[in-house]
Order: sequence, then C-alpha cells, then structure tokens
Amino acid sequence: MINVSLGEVLILGDSYSTFEGFIPAEYGSYYCSAGNPETDVNQVEQTWWYQVMKKTNSDLVLNNSYSGTAICNTGYSGPNDPHSFIRRFDKLVGTGFFVDNKIDTVLIMGGQNDDWSGSPVGELIIQNWTDEDLLQYGPALCYLMHRLKTVLPNARIIFVINSDMKAEIMDYQEKASDVYDVEFIRLHAIHKMNGHPTIKGMNQIAEQIIQYLSKFNRI
Repeated sequence: MINVSLGEVLILGDSYSTFEGFIPAEYGSYYCSAGNPETDVNQVEQTWWYQVMKKTNSDLVLNNSYSGTAICNTGYSGPNDPHSFIRRFDKLVGTGFFVDNKIDTVLIMGGQNDDWSGSPVGELIIQNWTDEDLLQYGPALCYLMHRLKTVLPNARIIFVINSDMKAEIMDYQEKASDVYDVEFIRLHAIHKMNGHPTIKGMNQIAEQIIQYLSKFNRI
C-alpha cells in the first residue's frame, strides 16, 4: 500500500479492465475465472485495477468496462454502437448514477478498439459536436473528456494511455488531456498475448500507475 488514496473510484474501460462478475452483468467480459485461452489471467486479483485499488486503499464504486468497445460510436459492428464509451457514460448520467454516488477519481483506459476496428479518426473537435462527429474517434474523445469535466468538476480524472496503439490514437489522447486539463499516464512495454495484458502485463500496468500516483499525489 502507498500513502495515497483515490477515494471513491469509477473505471471506464474496455476488455483490458473487465473481469466477469465485477462489471455490470449485461456487459461483455474478456477476463474471467474460467480462464481464456488467449491469456493467463484467471483471477480478479491479477487485474491491473484490482491491484491499484488495493495498493491505494481506494474504493471501487463501479467498473463500467465493456469488452470490444470503442470510445466513439463506430465500432466493430459499424456506426451507432450502443455500448461505446461516450454512450455508456451518458447513460450513467441519464440514470442519475452521479446523483446517488460520489466519485473522487475516474480511471479511463480506452482507444484500443477504435484502433483495431478501424474507427474513423477525424480531428480533435472541442465543441459543438454533431452526431456525425461522434462517429469519429477524435471528436468523441474530446466529447468524453468535456462530459467528464462538466459532470464531475471536482473529480480527479486520469486517462491511462495504452501502449502498442497507432501513434495518432495515443497522441490524440495526450493532446486532448492537455486541452481539458485531464491527467494522463502513458504506458510502455506492457507484456501481452493476442493484444491483451498477461499476468505480467497487468502487474506492469499497475506498477506504472502506482509509480505515477506516488510522484503526483493530489489527494
């Protein structure tokens, strides 16, 4: 445990942050206790987020992660994915989740499926988004950060930027974080199988996040 707490935490992610039984029941999960032939992770304690919660003595309010989802509304099935990051966050707002739950920190890890599914990248549009804009990664990324800052003005928002994505995808996350005054952690050299973190990779993600938190303690 380190001398830092993230308080009450919301996680917004994709397959990297899932574990069956620890995300909403109707959400798709990549990691599970039954195991997955594509990875060696089969215990929730091995996930990056579980390790971060434990080592910082933080409380996980909700892990809102859904395997195979993009940040923008264009995913593997084409446009208008109902489970995109921005739609899941807006759904939480619409159902009154943030009225009933205090959130001190939001940890976000996404963009991998925008990359893999070939979602249109677009530009970083910082206001006046149209539905067509939100089918593109750049505008949707800005929209998500804007919504997070608007809905949770007092929360600490940290974007965890995955390794091994297209340079444009990663660079946009860093640039948008700067625009919206969102903290970011750029991961490096994460061990993976079939594009997903192994036990070793999960440990590396957790270690790199903990290192950042130890250096930039704002709680």
